Amino acid sequence: MKRLFEIDLHDHEDCHKVFRRPSARGIIIKGNKIALVYSKKEKYYKFPGGGIKENEDMKTALIREVKEEVGLVVIPESVREFGSVMRRQKSNYTPDTIFEQENYYFFCDTESRIEEQELDDYEKEAEFTLRSVDIDEAIKANRDYHSDDLFDEIMIKREMKVLQLIKDALI
Repeated sequence: MKRLFEIDLHDHEDCHKVFRRPSARGIIIKGNKIALVYSKKEKYYKFPGGGIKENEDMKTALIREVKEEVGLVVIPESVREFGSVMRRQKSNYTPDTIFEQENYYFFCDTESRIEEQELDDYEKEAEFTLRSVDIDEAIKANRDYHSDDLFDEIMIKREMKVLQLIKDALI
């Protein structure tokens, strides 16, 4: 899969361990709207998706994560690669450790039915919900987003940049 861009905070020179957490994320476009996770609490948009479990392939992780986060059922035959984004920064949680995450983005179609979300505690706390919005609305909300948590700030700026790349590709 082609690399879209990298984010490296270069704040990890003194770290000797690496924690890798690859993820799969869905790009779901219906008409002139894009289906995204919206945090009602934090007021940002992100692509539905998340961590790829050990011994799980990217497509299986994508299908599982999209269903868990927004209740949409991905049509497996519709999954198409868009690109990846590598993120590296010092871990917020583990001393002497680099957090490294390759985020794999896939275009995909979904069935018309929406199932119940299966959110983790932090996702419930952020009040994740499915929203289909104009891509410019999502870009603006993420551009305006600011957080005291650098981890979240970097995640949302990554999502904003991917949204812009998708918009540019669709024009």
